[in-house]
Amino acid sequence: MELALDGLSVTIDGKLLVRDLSLAVGDGQIVGLVGPNGSGKSTALKCVYRALRPSSGVVRVGDDDLSRLTPRRSAQVVAAMAQDGAVDLDFTVAEVVALGRAPHLRGNQALGARERDLCARTMARLDLTRLADRGVLTLSGGERQRVLLARALVQEPRILVLDEPTNHLDVRHQIELLSLLKGSGLTVLVVLHDLNLAAAACDRIGVLSQGALVAAGTPEEVLTTGLVDEVFGVKASVISHPLTGDPQLLYALSPSPPL
Repeated sequence: MELALDGLSVTIDGKLLVRDLSLAVGDGQIVGLVGPNGSGKSTALKCVYRALRPSSGVVRVGDDDLSRLTPRRSAQVVAAMAQDGAVDLDFTVAEVVALGRAPHLRGNQALGARERDLCARTMARLDLTRLADRGVLTLSGGERQRVLLARALVQEPRILVLDEPTNHLDVRHQIELLSLLKGSGLTVLVVLHDLNLAAAACDRIGVLSQGALVAAGTPEEVLTTGLVDEVFGVKASVISHPLTGDPQLLYALSPSPPL
C-alpha cells in the first residue's frame, strides 16, 4: 500500500513546524526521513499515525484520505513506534506485544491460536522470547524498544511508521532490526539519525531542514558532501561500502581548543 504526504503543513502555537511537505512512499518501499534536531521529522510522522492533525495538506494511504478512516480501520492499516512510546504500567513483554492485536479483535475477545502463534513468532524474530514473562518496566531501553516494535508488527499493518527505532539498540540489534524491515515487504516511513544506517536500509531518503523538504532521492543522490555540510554543518567524505556499494559517510572530529 502506498503512503503519500501531500502538501503537509503543521503549525503549533503560532510556529510553523512543517511546511508544505510532499513525500511519497511506494508500496513495499522503505523511505527514511533525516535532518537536524528540530527539523520537523517527528512532527511529520505524528500526522501519519494521527497523534497530530495537520494544519493543511493530506495524508493518503492507498486511495484513502487517512483522516476519513475510522480509528479502528486506521490502526489496521498503519502501525507506529513513536519516539516517546513509553509503557507506564508493568505489563509483561508478552502482554504488551499482544496489545498489537487490539484493532483486529472485538471487545474483550481472547487471542485465538493464530494470534498467539503470531505473537510468539514475532517475539522470536526480535530476540524477545526469553523475556516474555518479564515486566516491561524492568527492561533496558533497547529491550523495551524491541518490545514496542514487536507490538507494532503483530498489528499486521500495511504501513509501518517508526521514529528513531534504533535508539538505545546495540549494533547487533540495529542491524537485525533494519534487516527485518528490508525483508518485511511493508511500506515503511522511518526517522533515522544515523545517515549510514539510512543509506544501508532505505530505498529513498528525504532530508528536512527547518520544516521543509530540501532533498529527496536515492541515498546516492541525497547523501553528498555538499548536502551534509549545508544541512548538518558537518564535513564528511563519502565512500562506497566495500560489500554493498551503499554510500557511507566518514567524519573527522574537529580539534578543540584546550580547556
